Amino acid sequence: MARVPAAERRAELVAAAVRVIAAHGVEGATTRRIAEEANAPLATLHYCFATKEVLFGAVFEYLAGEYRNVLTSNDVHSDVQTTARALLRGLMEWYLDNPALGATIIELISWGQREGTQAKVVYNAAFETMRTIIGVTPVTETGRPVPQATIDKLIYIVAALSDGFALNWLVFTDPVASAAQMEITLGVLDAWMAANLGDPANAPTADAPATEPEPDMRSLVSWVSVD
Repeated sequence: MARVPAAERRAELVAAAVRVIAAHGVEGATTRRIAEEANAPLATLHYCFATKEVLFGAVFEYLAGEYRNVLTSNDVHSDVQTTARALLRGLMEWYLDNPALGATIIELISWGQREGTQAKVVYNAAFETMRTIIGVTPVTETGRPVPQATIDKLIYIVAALSDGFALNWLVFTDPVASAAQMEITLGVLDAWMAANLGDPANAPTADAPATEPEPDMRSLVSWVSVD
């Protein structure tokens, strides 16, 4: 049997760990179970990763890389509003297509926060990537420059909205409802950007409020019975 290169074997074990954590949680992700998932001897896992914590650290790095790839692949090289919409939509579509990765991120974030600072790896990498992407052309649709402080707030909004969408998708896994929820989430982003990035001359005022009716609670949580 041909010998598997160490780098390839490490990648297989990390991918197996993602699947096992998604299915069984961090507590159920034993090294034996991960090795079996990767079709590798347990001794090989311990050779590649001295401890389970080291393996989980590699999983964090892998997830941070995947998150970064999603963001860069949705960089439309446009104004701030258009770019932010593309990033948020790309993240939501990624969560829909990769539920195991989403579940693993949530499991590991909780574990990492308890065990140390590793939970910050994914978020710090994502924030820096978004800051680079949006900061390339930090102007609004009308060409108005956007301060870095506002860009940082926008990055937080995109991350918070995508996290909320991901958690809801993992709980309900309703493909039909998720399409409508995606548009609702993008609408929240649009509302924030209209208030913070829009043309001040056209912003709603107390004398001339926005005429579009606000959605009621039933429309926002249509997948939950409110009767």
